[in-house]
Amino acid sequence: MQRWRGLGDLPGGWGRCVVTIGVFDGVHRGHQELIARTVEAAAGRGVPSVVVTFDPHPSEVLRPGTHPAQLTTLRRKAELVESLGVDVFCVLPFTLELSRLSPHEFVHEVLVDRLHAAAVLVGDNFTFGAKAAGNVALLRELGRRFGFVAYGAELQGRSLAGHSDDPISTDITFSSTYVRSCIDAGDVVAAADALGRPHRLEGIVVRGDRRGHDLGYPTANLSTARFAAVPADGVYTAWFTRLSDPDRRLRAAVSVGTNPTFSGRERTVEAFVLDVDEDFYGQHVALDFVSRLRDQERFGRSADLVKQIDEDVVRTRDALG
Repeated sequence: MQRWRGLGDLPGGWGRCVVTIGVFDGVHRGHQELIARTVEAAAGRGVPSVVVTFDPHPSEVLRPGTHPAQLTTLRRKAELVESLGVDVFCVLPFTLELSRLSPHEFVHEVLVDRLHAAAVLVGDNFTFGAKAAGNVALLRELGRRFGFVAYGAELQGRSLAGHSDDPISTDITFSSTYVRSCIDAGDVVAAADALGRPHRLEGIVVRGDRRGHDLGYPTANLSTARFAAVPADGVYTAWFTRLSDPDRRLRAAVSVGTNPTFSGRERTVEAFVLDVDEDFYGQHVALDFVSRLRDQERFGRSADLVKQIDEDVVRTRDALG
């Protein structure tokens, strides 16, 4: 898959293509369906498939301080898109200048003049251009004018919680906002259902206060990105992976919160990695959250906390096999 930063990376002699556009935060199951349709449409026309996304998130440029919790890093988003068979991953730097283009100007400059789109597929709630004035109906109209076809698709799928013959299995509309709400509530199982995989949190392992080491449970303390979607306070099971060795998954019990037993104030993410004795300091790692074990609790004695951690580890081992 080719990766472009801006439209200046287009190769010479670029011809027609099929394009899908969106923020695609999380690359959830609705996004996956839309991207799969784009790849299929491109293959049917014998042209490349292109995913166009934006960085930074448009809301942070238009309304500073309103950046939503980020479900996927840009690097992770590219990996997920590539796994769906896309030919080109194009990141448009979202600037005030870009945001001021009218819908007509955006379509002409980006989709027609530069990308030479033969077809454009978007979610049915897609908006574009200055003040989000453009919608799918306008995109279709402009497509007829400029020589491409446009399709709007509902980002819908069947919940993995049930089966096709199960009355509780229903078609639901997926959205990044819904996934964020699940993670914010600590419901990592529902988030995984919408994503089609566990929610991933990445970070650099940094030095902590070594309380876990003193308790017999040394932890890897993650420093996460500013806008990362961190689950609600609690204790979770997760797969721990060093990004330099992505094929090696390790079981972990993860604590998210302020360490109430020790009157902590700063919110931390600490992973006790089972069955290894390694120093992960300074390494870029990922946590794929599988299930929630319990709320954070305040214990009167360290011995009571250790007893609870013992139980958490047993349950983590059972949950992850």
